[in-house]
Amino acid sequence: MRPGRISKVLAMAAALALTLAACTSTPPPPNESTTSPTPTPGGNVTVLESAPFTSFNASSVTGSTSTNTRIEAATHSGFNHVGTDLKIVKNEKFGKYEKIKDQPLTIKYTINSGVQWSDGAPVTADDLLLEWAAESGYFNDATLDENFAVTTGTAYFHTAGDNTGLAQTEVPVIGDDGMSLTLTYTTPFSDWETALGTTVSVPAHVVAIRSGLADAPALSALMQLLSKGDAANPGPANPTLRKVADFWNTGFDTKSMPDPSLALSNGPYLVKAITAQKELVLTPNADYMWGEEPKLDTLTVHYESDPANQLGALEAQTADIISPAVTSERLDTLAGLKSAGVQIQQGQGLGFDQVVLNFQGVLSPPDFRTAFLRTVPRQEILELVAKPLNADAQLLNSFLFHPGHVPYKESVASSGINAFAQATPETPGAVNPGMEKAKELLDGARPTVRILYNKDDPTRLQEYSLIAAAATEAGFTVTDAGRNAGEWLAALKDGAFDVALYGWIRNSTGSVQVPQIFRTGAASNLNHFSDTVVDQLTAQLAAEPDEAKQNALKMQIDKLVIEAGYGLPLFQRTTLSASGKHVAGVEYSPLEIGPWASVSKWSYVK
Repeated sequence: MRPGRISKVLAMAAALALTLAACTSTPPPPNESTTSPTPTPGGNVTVLESAPFTSFNASSVTGSTSTNTRIEAATHSGFNHVGTDLKIVKNEKFGKYEKIKDQPLTIKYTINSGVQWSDGAPVTADDLLLEWAAESGYFNDATLDENFAVTTGTAYFHTAGDNTGLAQTEVPVIGDDGMSLTLTYTTPFSDWETALGTTVSVPAHVVAIRSGLADAPALSALMQLLSKGDAANPGPANPTLRKVADFWNTGFDTKSMPDPSLALSNGPYLVKAITAQKELVLTPNADYMWGEEPKLDTLTVHYESDPANQLGALEAQTADIISPAVTSERLDTLAGLKSAGVQIQQGQGLGFDQVVLNFQGVLSPPDFRTAFLRTVPRQEILELVAKPLNADAQLLNSFLFHPGHVPYKESVASSGINAFAQATPETPGAVNPGMEKAKELLDGARPTVRILYNKDDPTRLQEYSLIAAAATEAGFTVTDAGRNAGEWLAALKDGAFDVALYGWIRNSTGSVQVPQIFRTGAASNLNHFSDTVVDQLTAQLAAEPDEAKQNALKMQIDKLVIEAGYGLPLFQRTTLSASGKHVAGVEYSPLEIGPWASVSKWSYVK
């Protein structure tokens, strides 16, 4: 799975899907582990997903959904993947990649002989070159407005991600009879190991033929001849590349089973059938030998958006695997099903909740920001909101590290966040130092603050109630600016808040997403935070390949962000899935694909 990125073309809505950088590390263990029952070869397992499958290109703006990404994990493979321990796991059965030079940073990818698409065509460097073209934005010469709409020039490939890193590369060189691709960076890049080829998902030979070209080498020849796009001097769109990009953008979107050439696999499973709005059926890829081979005869995906119905289906044994959002009520229901053989996979995920302050408007004075943050009852939020969902939950004290990461304690000790660790007194009736400091900083002022949050999220609603009550006690006048699930993101984008309650999902590896959030004017800098030193540090971070030096830069950024009154992290969210008695091998994973990270291990139990 590729690291999360922000679309530069159409997708401000994708901003909250950005994965905030997390260094390679080991997350806290899941809360619960259970003994797997004895599996039986073959059989069928049924999974419930909340939304239907819609595209065989999960990298495109229209195809980037949770369900599509999970199906991609089961049907495609590549040079590496991120394990449950958040470490990069190489797949040398697929091929190898190696750093050829540091100056300039040069990476060579070589695909093994025998790795192929499910139509028998080999996976080649042509597939990698198409992926590079789409995700680098190399040929784009478009100028975008504040809503990411094209005003001049051409934006060819609409990728659901930021092109940081790959945008700093030259046109790759194909070698070794079409089986290797050498990529050279013009600027060092910290996340080079996951920038290209983690999952090879779009077959170049299909895109080429559907665009009117003879074959994949013809497509590669076209891309190697074209010049780099220049937004300052845009030219007319290349009609052939326009056809290629248009097909890449939407040609793999579908609600029913398409022509088989649009449903190719190079992973353990392949899509056999799709019934619109009802189900998707996966069967083993018989030719797959470059990874862990699947154990099921069929894997059936049904769609159910209502978590209560998901739980009911698991209890009735009409579904074998579900992954609803966690609530205390759902945990209680699942606990009651253990006697019927239900197993729970629960633990800390990569998502975390936070309070973020707008640097424009009423909280632009630093003393007002500090005053507000001193009132945030973090310990009370932990006890009343987080711990009912995960008894082992703890306060999160860093924007850039999580408790499982080695530099976390050092960063916490040096960042100054401990001043905000206890905004409420430990003893009822005792003096609240946080509240007293807030009143002192306000000095009689009564600023009116709008607090924005998703009213349809019960966790955020609880957070709002606690924060609003504490801020009111300190002297702030609080306006409930909460919106429903379909409106709050647009309000966040528009800056219709002074305080916002929302979360990021940390990226499983790497550092490059940090600049996307904290750099001045960055696409996911939603609160107008700006600091010249932070800008310099994030630029260094994006170009720093050494992990120890990355950590040192992150600790400096963490300290500066907290000192500036950016906001406060609250706690990590809990991930949840559950499996019935007729399936084994389902494992906890903090990754966005959840239980699908272990799909090759799933097996049927009679």
